[in-house]
Amino acid sequence: MSSTHTQLGLQPQPRLTFNSLLLPSHPLITFSPRLHNRSFKRRVSITASASNEPNDVVEQKPKQQSAVKRAYPFHEIEPKWQRYWEEDGTFRTPDEVDVSKPKFYVLDMFPYPSGAGLHVGHPLGYTATDILARLKRMQGYNVLHPMGWDAFGLPAEQYAIETGTHPKITTLKNIDRFRSQLKSLGFSYDWDREISTTEPEYYKWTQWIFLQLLKRGLAYQAEVPVNWCPALGTVLANEEVIDGLSERGGHPVIRKPMKQWMLKITAYADRLLEDLDDLDWPESIKEMQRNWIGKSEGAEMEFSVLSSDGQERDIKITIYTTRPDTIFGATYLVIAPEHPLLSSSVSTAQRESVEGYVDVASRKSDLERTELQKEKTGVFSGCYAKNPVNGEAIPIWVADYVLASYGTGAIMAVPAHDARDYEFASKYDIPIRWVVMPHDKKLSGSGKAYSGEGNVINSSNTTLGLDINSLSSKEAAFKVIEWAEKTGNGKKKVNYKLRDWLFARQRYWGEPIPVVFSDDSDEGVPIHETELPLTLPELDDFSPTGTGEPPLAKAVSWVKTKDPLSGKPARRETSTMPQWAGSCWYYLRFMDPKNSKELVAKTKEMYWSPVDVYVGGAEHAVLHLLYARFWHKVLYDIGVVSTKEPFKCVINQGIILGEVQYIAYKDSDGNFVSADSDTSAELQQEIIPEEKVIKSGDSFVLKDNPEISLIARSHKMSKSRGNVVNPDDVVSEYGADSLRLYEMFMGPLRDSKQWNTSGIEGVHRFLGRAWRLVVGSTLSDGTLKEGTVVTDEDPTSQQLRSLHKCIAKVTEEIEATRFNTGISAMMEFINVAYKWKKHPRVIIEAFVLLLAPYAPHMAEELWFRLGHSKSLAYEAFPKVNPAYLEESTILLPVQINGKTRGTIQVEKTCLEEDAFLLASKDGKLSKYLDGVSIKKRIFVPGKILNVILDRQNVKAAVR
Repeated sequence: MSSTHTQLGLQPQPRLTFNSLLLPSHPLITFSPRLHNRSFKRRVSITASASNEPNDVVEQKPKQQSAVKRAYPFHEIEPKWQRYWEEDGTFRTPDEVDVSKPKFYVLDMFPYPSGAGLHVGHPLGYTATDILARLKRMQGYNVLHPMGWDAFGLPAEQYAIETGTHPKITTLKNIDRFRSQLKSLGFSYDWDREISTTEPEYYKWTQWIFLQLLKRGLAYQAEVPVNWCPALGTVLANEEVIDGLSERGGHPVIRKPMKQWMLKITAYADRLLEDLDDLDWPESIKEMQRNWIGKSEGAEMEFSVLSSDGQERDIKITIYTTRPDTIFGATYLVIAPEHPLLSSSVSTAQRESVEGYVDVASRKSDLERTELQKEKTGVFSGCYAKNPVNGEAIPIWVADYVLASYGTGAIMAVPAHDARDYEFASKYDIPIRWVVMPHDKKLSGSGKAYSGEGNVINSSNTTLGLDINSLSSKEAAFKVIEWAEKTGNGKKKVNYKLRDWLFARQRYWGEPIPVVFSDDSDEGVPIHETELPLTLPELDDFSPTGTGEPPLAKAVSWVKTKDPLSGKPARRETSTMPQWAGSCWYYLRFMDPKNSKELVAKTKEMYWSPVDVYVGGAEHAVLHLLYARFWHKVLYDIGVVSTKEPFKCVINQGIILGEVQYIAYKDSDGNFVSADSDTSAELQQEIIPEEKVIKSGDSFVLKDNPEISLIARSHKMSKSRGNVVNPDDVVSEYGADSLRLYEMFMGPLRDSKQWNTSGIEGVHRFLGRAWRLVVGSTLSDGTLKEGTVVTDEDPTSQQLRSLHKCIAKVTEEIEATRFNTGISAMMEFINVAYKWKKHPRVIIEAFVLLLAPYAPHMAEELWFRLGHSKSLAYEAFPKVNPAYLEESTILLPVQINGKTRGTIQVEKTCLEEDAFLLASKDGKLSKYLDGVSIKKRIFVPGKILNVILDRQNVKAAVR
C-alpha cells in the first residue's frame, strides 16, 4: 500500500489482475498489449486537498457550488490529476520512439491566441482529438498529439497601435491564457513540443522555406492590383475585405497596383487537383478546392477593336471561353475594370463614365465582385469589337463581374447561355440570341438562360468556312477551335481560376522576408541561409507610415545592410510574410521541434508523416489547406518530406452556436405582434427570457399569451453579440469532464449545434452516477465512502454480455468519431449496472477504461481508488469478445394443436421439459394447458414447441 492511499483515506484493495482472470475456461475480457506504464511520482504534490505539507501547490478555488449540484468531487480530482500529468510528463512523446510500433499523429488546427481567450466552441475539436489520442495510446500506438500557436498577424499589431504595447508582450500574455485554459480541460498534449510561429527558432525555418521557393523560381515580385487599406496601412487578402471594408476595423479598402512578392502556386495546380482524389477528406472540402483551382478547358479567341467608322484597329482583345460552341451567340464583350487595354477601348464621350465606374470597382474585393447573388453592374465603353466568326460589330462593356486575374480579363458574353450574362443583358437591353437547342425542347422557352449542352443552331458563316449547325455542343466546340487555330483567330487553352499567392503584407508583426536590394538595383538578392533567422527589429512605433511603405521602414539601422553578393550598400525588404506562412508547415516542426540544424530530421519525418487525423474549422477548407499542400509538395520535390500530401484525413467540426434567443415583435403602441402575422407596419424587436416562453407544436409562443408566436434564433458565439460562454465558468461549476462529455454528446462532431447550459446538467448527473457506482453514495455526514463498493467475485454471463456490448459500441464509435453515440452506450451500461446487486471488479475496471478517453480525470481517480499504482493512460484498452455479443435467449413460438398461441423467452440451449414448464406458467398460454390431458409434444430446439391435446380437451381449452 502506497503512502498516497493512506493520505486519501483509502483502504487497501485486494489486487486482482486481469491476467489472473483470463483463464481458457473463462474468457472474460481481453486487452490489447500494453505500451508502457508510468509509476506515480511526487505523491504529496498531487494531494493538496488531503495534506498540509508546506510545498503543496495551492490551487485557485473555483466558485462555490451547492453540494446537491456537485454530483462528485471534481473540484478536488481535476486539479490533482492535471498536476500529476504535468509533473510526471505522462503525455510526453519521447524524441526517440520504438518505430516498430504503429504511430498515430493527431493534430488540431492550432489557434490564434486572442486576448478574449477560449469560448466553449473552441474545445469541440480539441476534445475530439484528445479522445482519439487517449484511445490510441491505450491501444499500443506511439501517439503524437501536440499544440502550438499561430501568433503572428494583424490583430496583435492593431492592438499594439491602439495601446502602445509591443505585440510580443500581448501575444505572450494571450498564449499564457490559452495554455492555462487548455490545461484546465485535461487535454493530453505533449507540451514539451509547444511551438509559436513568432519565435525566431521557428520562423528561421519559415524563412528557409521561402529561400528554397526563391531558388526554384517559385517566389518572385510583380506589380499586381491589391486590396490596400490606407487606415491599416497594409495590403489585405480578399477574404479580409467585406463589402469594400476591412474585416478588422471596418476601414475603406481600395484596389491599387503595388509591387508585391508572389508565390507561384499555379505551377502546382494540376498536382493540387489530381492528388485530392486519394485523400480521406470530406467531399465538400475537396470540391471547394477543385472549384478554387478551377481547371477548365476551352479556347482563347481574338476580337478586333473597331474604329468609329467600323474599321479594324491594331488592337485585339483576347477572350477566354469554356464554350466556344456558343461564339455565334456572343452579343457583347466584357472587359475587367483593370484590363490593360481599357484606356484604348473607350470612346471620348464615355471616358468620364468609365473612369467613375472603375473607381467604384476598385473599392470592391474579388469575392464581392464575383458573388452570384450580387446585382450585375457595368458601363458601355463607347467602342465596338468584331466577332471573328460572323464579322458582327458587338459593343464592349466594362463590368466588375469580370476579373483581370482570371483568364484574359475579358469575356465574350452569350446571354442566352450564361446566367450572369443573361441578367446583365436583360438589365441593359442587350440582344439575346439562342445558339444551342436543349435536348429537352421545353427548356428553350423558359425565359431563362440555358447553360447546358445540346445541338447548335443559328451558327453558320459559309463565307469564312465555319458551319457548326446541327452539331452537338462538344463537336461544335472542337470544330470552332480547329477553325480558329487554322485561321489565326484563336487557340485551344487550359485555364485555371487559381491565381499566384500574394505573399507580402505591409505590417510589422510578421516574419521578415530574407531578401535585400542593392541601392543601385531593384533586383532582390537572398541572404545566406547561415544568417537565418533574420529577426524582427524592436520598434516602438508600429503605426502605418502613410506613404505605403511598411512600418519596418522606420527601423532605419535595420533596413540598411550590405548586398551578400557584391558587398555594396543595400536595404532589406520591409514587407513581412502573411499569417498563412507560419501555419503552412507547423505540423512538420512538431515532429522535431528542437532541431536547430534542419527543419525536421529525416527519420522522424518518415515515421510520423503524414498527419493521420487533422481536425479544424471548415473556414480553412481552401486557403490554409491549399497553401499547406502547396508548400508540402515543394518540400517533397526537394527531398525534405517523404509523402506527397501532409494530411491523410481531415475532419471539420461543426460550430457551437450561442443559446437560443427568443424574439418578439411590438407595434408602435407597445403591443405584441405575432411573428407570423402579415403586416407592413414598423415593428420593434424585444428579446424574451426563456422562462416566459413555451413550445407550441413546431413554434415558440409567449407563455402568457400563446397567440403571440416568437422567432427562435441562435447565432455564432461572438463578443459583439454578447452570447459567448466562457469554459472557465463551466469548468468551475460542473468540471472539465462534464464540459468534455457535453460537447461530445450535443450531436455529431461535424454538425453545428446549439449550446444550452442546462443541457450540461444531464451529463454531469451521468458522471455522478458513474462515480457512485464505483465509490458508493455519499455518507450521511457528507463525506465520501472509503475505497470502492466493487467485489472480487466472478461476473455473471449477463454482466459480461452488457460489458462487451458496451466495449464494442464505444470502440466502434470512437474510431468512427461518432462520440455522442459512444457516450449513449456508456449511459446504457450504467443504467443496467445499477440494477445489479453486486459489481465485480473485472467489469467495473473495464468500464473505467472505456470512460477514460472521454472523462480522463474521473477515470484516473476511480482507477486509483480501485487499487492501481499506475496511471491508466497507457493501460490496454478493453477488447471485445464476440462470444458475449451473441444473445443467449430467443423467443420460442408455442403452438396448441398446430396453431400459434404465443411465445416464451428461453435460453438457446433450453430442453423440451424446461420449455414446456415455462409455457405452462405463461399467462396467455396457461389457459390452454391447465387441467387438460396432453396427447404429445413436438419440440424442435430453438425453433418451436407444439403441444397436441386430446381431442375431448380441445373445446374446453378453447373456451
